[in-house]
Amino acid sequence: MFSETEFGLVRDALKKSRVQIHTLRLEDSLFSHVEQRMRPLFGLDGVHDISIGSLLGDLRKQTVYRFKDNLSLSYLAFLPEGASQQVVVIGPFLYRALSRKDILEICEENGFSPANQQVIDEYYSSVPVIPENSPTFLLIDAFCERMWNSDFSLTDISSIPSTAEQSSVAASGKDFDDTFLAMKNMEIRYQMENEIMDAVMLGAESKLNQLLSLVGDQFFEKRAADPLRNAKNYCIIMNTLLRKAAERGGVHPIYLDRLSSRFALSIEQLNHSDQVKGIMADMFRSYCQLVKKNSIKSYSAIVQKAILAIESDPSVEMNLHKLAEILNISNVYLSSIFKKETGKTVTEYIREKRLSYAEYLLEHTNLQIQTVALHCGMLDVHYFSKQFKHRTGKTPSAFRADKLRRNFS
Repeated sequence: MFSETEFGLVRDALKKSRVQIHTLRLEDSLFSHVEQRMRPLFGLDGVHDISIGSLLGDLRKQTVYRFKDNLSLSYLAFLPEGASQQVVVIGPFLYRALSRKDILEICEENGFSPANQQVIDEYYSSVPVIPENSPTFLLIDAFCERMWNSDFSLTDISSIPSTAEQSSVAASGKDFDDTFLAMKNMEIRYQMENEIMDAVMLGAESKLNQLLSLVGDQFFEKRAADPLRNAKNYCIIMNTLLRKAAERGGVHPIYLDRLSSRFALSIEQLNHSDQVKGIMADMFRSYCQLVKKNSIKSYSAIVQKAILAIESDPSVEMNLHKLAEILNISNVYLSSIFKKETGKTVTEYIREKRLSYAEYLLEHTNLQIQTVALHCGMLDVHYFSKQFKHRTGKTPSAFRADKLRRNFS
């Protein structure tokens, strides 16, 4: 029989993991979990809501159903023992964290407006990530075994299509302090790390070449059974430290997020420890170049605020007049001081940053060209393509194809 005591234990454990669990009627909406402010953004206005019954169909007893909704969020569902016309739904959750690329492609596939991207990003960051081998799922298995005397099956439902493969992987759960303590020559390594961070903060790329020669196998102590995992953990640590160093060097978080996310994915895709030194060298140089190219530390407070306003969301309509209005200064004064300090007009700077973001999206996502244009604040895709070709010498499609060829060569 269905045990309220045992079910209560599972419910409390899931609550601590921030995973929702509900006993719903078959006619209830699958999207009942989505908070009210998000529903218009996701098109969940009552018309598009899908009921649990229509999704799961003819439910069988002693079966756990696993499925995703069209927002790429995962769920588990099963019929509780002794209850009729009801279903237990666990979720939403993610098996692995969605990357920026995944979220952008989900938004495009579902027709979500780029104007709402920041709010949608915040929503996805609030969804709990529960790996398949986590204790949470072991607890659910144990509960189902107890409820059905060890006799149940797991069924995947694909009636709601997945919108994007979750290509990113969760960061290692290993505690960073443990990783540091597991390595030899701690004082020497700490000193080297501080010197590297100082070099990145100043954009002193030439100094990094000297520091890289000090990186050896002693930094990847084989304390665990998997030496590659130890090396990956250290790369994750260095990615974090270098991101902080570049932030102190005056780089805006929008650029730091793109670069650190790219390296986080690359680190997890390593398959041999011989590759670790190469990716660390790439990280050091890339963060150093990022500081040299995007640091705003030397600018006046007004110009810094202007740059942050421009770069905070490339999809937002922005021009000299609107920027001056935000900063509560005159157009003439802003135009003069901005050109004096950056060497570019406000219009030139906005266009350059938008097209730079376009390059990133074309290289790292599968978004359609028109969607890329919208994310870069350009409603006219023909104008966007013309400006992009003027900057790079290639059309957006040719640029993407060229990057793909280089990545696979």
